[in-house]
Amino acid sequence: MDSSCGLEKRLGGVKDTPKLNVLNLPISRNYIPKFRMSNLQRSFAKVKLAGLPFEPPLAPKATLEGQVDAQEEVDDVQPLPESEPDEDSSSTSSASSASSTGTIRPNSKHLFARPNGLNAGRRVLDPLPWNDYFTQEHYLENVRPTETVIHHVYIIPPASKGPLFVSHHGAGSSGLSFALFAAELRKLLPNCGVLSVDARGHGETVVKTPEGQVKREPYNLDLDLLSLDLADAVRLLHAKLGWPHLPDMVLVGHSLGGPIVTDVALKGALGSSVLGYAVLDVVEGSAMEALQKMNLYLATRPKSFPSLASGIEWHTRSRTLRNSSSARVSVPSLLIQSPGTDAALQTSQPWIWRTDLSATEHYWENWFAGLSRKFLAAKGGKLLILAGTDRLDKELMIGQMQGKRLPLLG
Repeated sequence: MDSSCGLEKRLGGVKDTPKLNVLNLPISRNYIPKFRMSNLQRSFAKVKLAGLPFEPPLAPKATLEGQVDAQEEVDDVQPLPESEPDEDSSSTSSASSASSTGTIRPNSKHLFARPNGLNAGRRVLDPLPWNDYFTQEHYLENVRPTETVIHHVYIIPPASKGPLFVSHHGAGSSGLSFALFAAELRKLLPNCGVLSVDARGHGETVVKTPEGQVKREPYNLDLDLLSLDLADAVRLLHAKLGWPHLPDMVLVGHSLGGPIVTDVALKGALGSSVLGYAVLDVVEGSAMEALQKMNLYLATRPKSFPSLASGIEWHTRSRTLRNSSSARVSVPSLLIQSPGTDAALQTSQPWIWRTDLSATEHYWENWFAGLSRKFLAAKGGKLLILAGTDRLDKELMIGQMQGKRLPLLG
Protein backbone atom coordinates (compact mmCIF):
# COMPACT_ATOMS: atom_id res chain seq x y z
CA MET A 1 0.00 0.00 0.00
CA ASP A 2 1.27 3.47 -0.83
CA SER A 3 2.37 5.02 2.44
CA SER A 4 1.27 8.43 1.19
CA CYS A 5 -2.38 7.45 1.38
CA GLY A 6 -2.49 7.41 5.15
CA LEU A 7 -0.70 10.73 5.36
CA GLU A 8 -3.08 12.14 2.74
CA LYS A 9 -6.06 11.22 4.91
CA ARG A 10 -4.50 12.80 7.99
CA LEU A 11 -3.96 16.00 6.04
CA GLY A 12 -7.65 16.23 5.17
CA GLY A 13 -7.73 14.30 1.91
CA VAL A 14 -5.64 16.76 -0.06
CA LYS A 15 -4.91 15.07 -3.37
CA ASP A 16 -2.75 17.64 -5.13
CA THR A 17 -0.21 18.18 -2.39
CA PRO A 18 3.29 18.90 -3.67
CA LYS A 19 6.24 16.82 -2.55
CA LEU A 20 9.26 18.14 -0.66
CA ASN A 21 12.14 16.73 -2.67
CA VAL A 22 14.66 16.47 0.18
CA LEU A 23 12.47 14.36 2.47
CA ASN A 24 10.16 13.04 -0.27
CA LEU A 25 7.06 13.67 1.89
CA PRO A 26 3.75 15.12 0.59
CA ILE A 27 2.57 18.19 2.51
CA SER A 28 -0.30 20.64 2.37
CA ARG A 29 0.12 24.05 0.76
CA ASN A 30 -0.77 25.58 4.15
CA TYR A 31 1.55 23.32 6.07
CA ILE A 32 4.94 24.69 7.11
CA PRO A 33 7.40 22.00 8.19
CA LYS A 34 8.89 22.61 11.62
CA PHE A 35 12.54 21.66 11.84
CA ARG A 36 14.26 21.24 15.18
CA MET A 37 17.85 20.95 16.32
CA SER A 38 19.19 17.99 18.17
CA ASN A 39 20.32 18.53 21.76
CA LEU A 40 23.93 18.38 20.64
CA GLN A 41 23.53 21.11 18.03
CA ARG A 42 21.46 23.24 20.40
CA SER A 43 24.19 23.09 23.04
CA PHE A 44 26.90 23.78 20.47
CA ALA A 45 25.07 26.86 19.16
CA LYS A 46 24.49 28.27 22.64
CA VAL A 47 28.16 27.90 23.57
CA LYS A 48 29.28 29.56 20.33
CA LEU A 49 26.88 32.49 20.73
CA ALA A 50 27.75 33.00 24.40
CA GLY A 51 31.43 33.16 23.52
CA LEU A 52 31.09 35.88 20.90
CA PRO A 53 32.72 39.21 21.94
CA PHE A 54 30.57 42.25 22.51
CA GLU A 55 30.98 44.56 19.51
CA PRO A 56 29.01 47.77 20.07
CA PRO A 57 28.06 49.80 16.99
CA LEU A 58 30.07 52.85 16.01
CA ALA A 59 28.94 55.95 17.81
CA PRO A 60 26.60 58.24 15.84
CA LYS A 61 27.92 61.56 14.61
CA ALA A 62 26.11 63.35 17.40
CA THR A 63 28.02 61.29 19.93
CA LEU A 64 31.30 62.63 18.58
CA GLU A 65 30.12 66.12 19.43
CA GLY A 66 28.93 65.14 22.89
CA GLN A 67 25.25 65.54 22.04
CA VAL A 68 24.17 62.01 22.89
CA ASP A 69 24.57 60.90 26.47
CA ALA A 70 25.59 57.40 27.46
CA GLN A 71 22.12 56.37 28.61
CA GLU A 72 20.53 57.31 25.29
CA GLU A 73 23.19 55.33 23.44
CA VAL A 74 22.52 52.23 25.51
CA ASP A 75 18.78 52.61 25.13
CA ASP A 76 19.09 52.68 21.33
CA VAL A 77 19.94 48.96 21.39
CA GLN A 78 16.90 46.85 22.14
CA PRO A 79 17.45 43.21 23.12
CA LEU A 80 15.82 40.45 21.14
CA PRO A 81 12.89 38.66 22.84
CA GLU A 82 13.76 35.56 24.81
CA SER A 83 13.19 32.40 22.81
CA GLU A 84 10.62 30.01 24.16
CA PRO A 85 11.67 26.44 24.87
CA ASP A 86 11.12 24.03 22.02
CA GLU A 87 8.18 21.78 22.74
CA ASP A 88 9.98 18.90 21.09
CA SER A 89 13.59 19.27 22.14
CA SER A 90 14.12 15.52 22.15
CA SER A 91 14.05 15.23 18.36
CA THR A 92 17.16 13.53 17.03
CA SER A 93 16.41 13.61 13.32
CA SER A 94 19.65 14.53 11.57
CA ALA A 95 17.79 15.83 8.52
CA SER A 96 15.61 18.26 10.45
CA SER A 97 18.51 19.32 12.67
CA ALA A 98 20.69 20.19 9.71
CA SER A 99 17.89 22.24 8.16
CA SER A 100 17.45 24.36 11.31
CA THR A 101 20.97 25.77 11.59
CA GLY A 102 19.94 28.92 9.74
CA THR A 103 17.07 29.70 12.15
CA ILE A 104 18.88 29.78 15.50
CA ARG A 105 17.55 32.52 17.74
CA PRO A 106 20.42 34.13 19.67
CA ASN A 107 20.34 34.27 23.45
CA SER A 108 19.72 37.96 24.19
CA LYS A 109 21.12 37.59 27.69
CA HIS A 110 24.63 37.13 26.27
CA LEU A 111 24.35 39.08 23.03
CA PHE A 112 23.30 42.39 24.54
CA ALA A 113 24.78 42.09 28.02
CA ARG A 114 26.79 45.09 29.18
CA PRO A 115 30.51 44.48 28.66
CA ASN A 116 32.60 43.66 31.70
CA GLY A 117 36.12 44.83 32.44
CA LEU A 118 38.01 48.07 31.90
CA ASN A 119 35.74 49.47 29.19
CA ALA A 120 32.39 48.76 30.85
CA GLY A 121 29.93 51.66 30.70
CA ARG A 122 32.03 53.74 28.31
CA ARG A 123 31.07 54.80 24.82
CA VAL A 124 32.86 53.48 21.76
CA LEU A 125 35.00 56.58 21.19
CA ASP A 126 35.53 57.70 24.78
CA PRO A 127 39.21 58.12 25.74
CA LEU A 128 40.48 55.55 28.23
CA PRO A 129 42.57 56.73 31.22
CA TRP A 130 46.22 55.72 31.56
CA ASN A 131 45.63 54.17 34.99
CA ASP A 132 43.50 51.45 33.45
CA TYR A 133 46.82 49.99 32.31
CA PHE A 134 49.60 51.43 34.51
CA THR A 135 49.69 51.92 38.27
CA GLN A 136 51.94 55.00 38.45
CA GLU A 137 53.10 57.97 36.42
CA HIS A 138 56.13 60.10 37.27
CA TYR A 139 57.71 63.38 36.20
CA LEU A 140 61.47 63.04 36.60
CA GLU A 141 63.59 66.22 36.57
CA ASN A 142 66.92 65.84 34.77
CA VAL A 143 69.14 68.93 35.05
CA ARG A 144 71.90 69.22 32.46
CA PRO A 145 74.28 72.10 31.69
CA THR A 146 72.39 73.17 28.54
CA GLU A 147 68.84 72.10 29.34
CA THR A 148 66.49 70.58 31.88
CA VAL A 149 64.37 67.62 30.82
CA ILE A 150 61.22 66.64 32.69
CA HIS A 151 60.87 62.98 31.70
CA HIS A 152 57.28 61.72 31.85
CA VAL A 153 56.94 57.96 32.37
CA TYR A 154 54.29 55.34 33.13
CA ILE A 155 55.14 52.27 35.18
CA ILE A 156 53.91 49.10 36.79
CA PRO A 157 56.76 48.31 39.22
CA PRO A 158 58.03 44.73 39.19
CA ALA A 159 57.06 42.46 42.07
CA SER A 160 59.59 40.34 43.98
CA LYS A 161 62.51 39.71 41.62
CA GLY A 162 60.54 40.05 38.40
CA PRO A 163 62.17 41.70 35.38
CA LEU A 164 61.39 45.21 34.18
CA PHE A 165 60.38 45.66 30.52
CA VAL A 166 61.45 49.13 29.39
CA SER A 167 59.51 50.22 26.29
CA HIS A 168 60.10 53.11 23.90
CA HIS A 169 57.54 54.26 21.31
CA GLY A 170 57.95 55.36 17.71
CA ALA A 171 58.08 58.86 16.23
CA GLY A 172 54.87 60.81 16.78
CA SER A 173 53.53 58.35 19.37
CA SER A 174 53.76 58.26 23.18
CA GLY A 175 54.41 55.94 26.10
CA LEU A 176 50.74 54.93 26.04
CA SER A 177 51.37 53.08 22.78
CA PHE A 178 52.45 50.21 25.05
CA ALA A 179 49.40 50.30 27.35
CA LEU A 180 47.77 47.14 26.01
CA PHE A 181 51.17 45.48 25.72
CA ALA A 182 51.64 46.07 29.45
CA ALA A 183 48.27 44.56 30.32
CA GLU A 184 48.80 41.44 28.17
CA LEU A 185 52.38 40.94 29.34
CA ARG A 186 51.31 41.05 32.98
CA LYS A 187 48.84 38.25 32.31
CA LEU A 188 51.74 36.06 31.18
CA LEU A 189 54.31 37.30 33.73
CA PRO A 190 52.43 38.60 36.80
CA ASN A 191 55.64 39.56 38.65
CA CYS A 192 57.19 41.58 35.83
CA GLY A 193 57.15 45.36 35.66
CA VAL A 194 56.58 47.58 32.64
CA LEU A 195 58.06 51.05 32.19
CA SER A 196 56.97 53.16 29.22
CA VAL A 197 58.50 56.58 28.54
CA ASP A 198 57.48 59.67 26.59
CA ALA A 199 60.35 60.86 24.37
CA ARG A 200 61.22 64.55 24.26
CA GLY A 201 58.74 66.38 22.06
CA HIS A 202 56.20 63.59 22.63
CA GLY A 203 53.54 62.99 25.24
CA GLU A 204 54.09 65.05 28.38
CA THR A 205 57.89 65.10 28.46
CA VAL A 206 59.08 68.72 28.52
CA VAL A 207 62.47 70.29 27.73
CA LYS A 208 63.38 73.64 29.30
CA THR A 209 66.17 76.14 28.75
CA PRO A 210 68.59 76.91 31.61
CA GLU A 211 66.41 79.96 32.28
CA GLY A 212 63.38 77.74 32.80
CA GLN A 213 61.52 78.49 29.57
CA VAL A 214 59.86 75.56 27.80
CA LYS A 215 61.54 74.78 24.48
CA ARG A 216 59.33 74.59 21.41
CA GLU A 217 59.81 72.88 18.07
CA PRO A 218 62.07 72.10 16.37
CA TYR A 219 63.36 69.77 19.08
CA ASN A 220 66.80 68.19 19.13
CA LEU A 221 65.96 64.57 18.35
CA ASP A 222 69.46 63.28 17.63
CA LEU A 223 69.71 59.52 18.29
CA ASP A 224 72.55 59.91 20.81
CA LEU A 225 70.45 62.37 22.82
CA LEU A 226 67.32 60.19 22.68
CA SER A 227 69.20 57.13 23.94
CA LEU A 228 70.76 59.25 26.72
CA ASP A 229 67.26 60.40 27.70
CA LEU A 230 66.06 56.80 28.02
CA ALA A 231 69.00 55.68 30.16
CA ASP A 232 68.71 58.77 32.38
CA ALA A 233 64.95 58.28 32.85
CA VAL A 234 65.52 54.70 34.06
CA ARG A 235 68.23 55.78 36.54
CA LEU A 236 66.16 58.73 37.84
CA LEU A 237 63.18 56.43 38.40
CA HIS A 238 65.45 53.94 40.16
CA ALA A 239 66.49 56.69 42.59
CA LYS A 240 62.97 58.05 43.08
CA LEU A 241 61.41 54.66 43.86
CA GLY A 242 64.28 53.71 46.17
CA TRP A 243 65.20 50.45 44.48
CA PRO A 244 68.36 48.96 46.06
CA HIS A 245 69.71 48.28 42.56
CA LEU A 246 68.56 48.34 38.97
CA PRO A 247 66.28 45.37 38.23
CA ASP A 248 66.96 42.97 35.39
CA MET A 249 65.67 44.67 32.26
CA VAL A 250 64.47 43.84 28.77
CA LEU A 251 64.44 46.83 26.41
CA VAL A 252 61.63 46.96 23.83
CA GLY A 253 61.45 49.51 21.03
CA HIS A 254 58.92 50.03 18.26
CA SER A 255 59.89 51.86 15.05
CA LEU A 256 62.07 54.80 16.20
CA GLY A 257 62.18 53.11 19.61
CA GLY A 258 64.07 50.20 18.00
CA PRO A 259 67.23 52.21 17.18
CA ILE A 260 67.03 53.88 20.61
CA VAL A 261 66.95 50.68 22.69
CA THR A 262 69.60 49.13 20.41
CA ASP A 263 71.87 52.13 20.96
CA VAL A 264 71.40 51.91 24.74
CA ALA A 265 72.27 48.19 24.66
CA LEU A 266 75.29 48.74 22.39
CA LYS A 267 76.75 51.47 24.60
CA GLY A 268 76.07 49.54 27.82
CA ALA A 269 74.39 52.65 29.23
CA LEU A 270 72.46 50.60 31.79
CA GLY A 271 75.23 48.14 32.55
CA SER A 272 74.79 44.43 33.09
CA SER A 273 71.17 44.89 34.18
CA VAL A 274 70.08 44.65 30.54
CA LEU A 275 69.29 41.02 29.79
CA GLY A 276 68.31 41.66 26.18
CA TYR A 277 66.46 43.89 23.78
CA ALA A 278 63.65 43.55 21.26
CA VAL A 279 63.09 45.58 18.10
CA LEU A 280 59.56 45.70 16.70
CA ASP A 281 58.63 46.24 13.07
CA VAL A 282 61.74 48.02 11.83
CA VAL A 283 64.98 47.12 10.04
CA GLU A 284 67.45 49.52 8.50
CA GLY A 285 66.83 48.67 4.85
CA SER A 286 63.05 48.94 4.78
CA ALA A 287 63.09 51.95 7.10
CA MET A 288 65.40 53.92 4.80
CA GLU A 289 63.17 53.07 1.83
CA ALA A 290 60.02 54.08 3.71
CA LEU A 291 61.48 57.49 4.59
CA GLN A 292 61.25 58.47 0.91
CA LYS A 293 57.44 58.23 1.15
CA MET A 294 57.06 59.70 4.63
CA ASN A 295 56.33 63.26 3.49
CA LEU A 296 53.60 61.99 1.16
CA TYR A 297 51.97 60.15 4.06
CA LEU A 298 52.18 63.19 6.32
CA ALA A 299 50.61 65.36 3.60
CA THR A 300 47.60 63.08 3.28
CA ARG A 301 46.68 62.68 6.94
CA PRO A 302 44.36 65.23 8.65
CA LYS A 303 45.99 68.36 10.05
CA SER A 304 43.49 68.66 12.89
CA PHE A 305 40.35 67.16 14.42
CA PRO A 306 37.19 68.77 15.81
CA SER A 307 37.36 66.56 18.93
CA LEU A 308 39.39 63.84 20.62
CA ALA A 309 36.69 61.35 19.65
CA SER A 310 37.07 62.18 15.97
CA GLY A 311 40.84 61.73 16.29
CA ILE A 312 40.30 58.30 17.79
CA GLU A 313 37.81 57.44 15.06
CA TRP A 314 40.23 58.46 12.29
CA HIS A 315 42.99 56.24 13.68
CA THR A 316 40.69 53.21 13.77
CA ARG A 317 38.90 53.80 10.46
CA SER A 318 42.16 54.44 8.61
CA ARG A 319 43.63 51.31 10.21
CA THR A 320 46.51 53.38 11.55
CA LEU A 321 45.67 51.59 14.79
CA ARG A 322 43.94 48.24 14.46
CA ASN A 323 42.84 47.93 18.07
CA SER A 324 40.12 50.35 19.21
CA SER A 325 41.12 50.14 22.88
CA SER A 326 44.70 51.02 21.97
CA ALA A 327 43.43 54.01 20.01
CA ARG A 328 41.23 55.17 22.88
CA VAL A 329 44.06 55.11 25.43
CA SER A 330 46.93 56.39 23.24
CA VAL A 331 45.49 58.87 20.71
CA PRO A 332 44.56 61.59 23.26
CA SER A 333 48.27 61.86 24.17
CA LEU A 334 49.14 62.50 20.50
CA LEU A 335 46.92 65.59 20.22
CA ILE A 336 46.82 68.98 21.92
CA GLN A 337 44.24 71.73 21.83
CA SER A 338 45.09 74.41 19.30
CA PRO A 339 46.68 77.43 20.97
CA GLY A 340 45.24 79.75 18.27
CA THR A 341 43.00 82.63 19.28
CA ASP A 342 40.70 82.46 16.25
CA ALA A 343 37.26 81.68 17.69
CA ALA A 344 36.13 79.91 14.53
CA LEU A 345 39.25 77.73 14.53
CA GLN A 346 38.78 76.86 18.19
CA THR A 347 35.25 75.72 17.50
CA SER A 348 35.75 73.68 14.35
CA GLN A 349 39.32 72.33 14.54
CA PRO A 350 40.64 72.59 18.10
CA TRP A 351 42.86 69.47 18.23
CA ILE A 352 46.20 69.34 16.38
CA TRP A 353 49.18 66.98 16.40
CA ARG A 354 51.38 67.36 19.46
CA THR A 355 54.51 66.44 17.46
CA ASP A 356 55.13 67.92 14.02
CA LEU A 357 56.76 64.97 12.29
CA SER A 358 57.62 67.06 9.24
CA ALA A 359 59.89 69.16 11.43
CA THR A 360 61.86 66.05 12.42
CA GLU A 361 62.88 65.19 8.83
CA HIS A 362 66.45 66.34 9.50
CA TYR A 363 66.90 63.39 11.90
CA TRP A 364 65.24 60.56 9.97
CA GLU A 365 68.40 59.16 8.41
CA ASN A 366 70.29 59.62 11.68
CA TRP A 367 67.79 57.37 13.46
CA PHE A 368 68.06 54.34 11.21
CA ALA A 369 71.51 54.44 9.58
CA GLY A 370 73.64 51.56 10.88
CA LEU A 371 70.77 49.95 12.80
CA SER A 372 71.37 46.41 11.50
CA ARG A 373 75.07 46.51 12.40
CA LYS A 374 74.33 47.80 15.89
CA PHE A 375 71.58 45.23 16.41
CA LEU A 376 73.95 42.36 15.61
CA ALA A 377 76.86 43.81 17.63
CA ALA A 378 75.16 44.76 20.91
CA LYS A 379 75.51 42.41 23.87
CA GLY A 380 72.57 40.54 25.36
CA GLY A 381 69.68 38.52 24.07
CA LYS A 382 68.04 39.98 20.98
CA LEU A 383 64.67 39.59 19.32
CA LEU A 384 63.46 41.02 16.03
CA ILE A 385 59.73 41.00 15.28
CA LEU A 386 58.67 41.80 11.71
CA ALA A 387 55.59 41.37 9.56
CA GLY A 388 57.55 38.84 7.47
CA THR A 389 61.06 37.45 7.04
CA ASP A 390 61.19 38.91 3.52
CA ARG A 391 61.73 42.30 5.17
CA LEU A 392 65.24 41.42 6.38
CA ASP A 393 67.86 43.69 4.83
CA LYS A 394 71.20 42.56 3.40
CA GLU A 395 73.23 42.89 6.62
CA LEU A 396 70.74 40.91 8.67
CA MET A 397 70.52 38.22 6.00
CA ILE A 398 74.31 37.89 6.02
CA GLY A 399 74.35 37.74 9.80
CA GLN A 400 71.74 35.02 9.79
CA MET A 401 73.66 32.97 7.21
CA GLN A 402 76.86 33.34 9.22
CA GLY A 403 75.18 31.61 12.11
CA LYS A 404 74.72 34.63 14.35
CA ARG A 405 71.92 33.98 16.80
CA LEU A 406 69.02 36.06 15.55
CA PRO A 407 65.64 35.13 17.08
CA LEU A 408 63.13 36.29 14.50
CA LEU A 409 59.35 36.33 14.56
CA GLY A 410 57.54 37.16 11.36
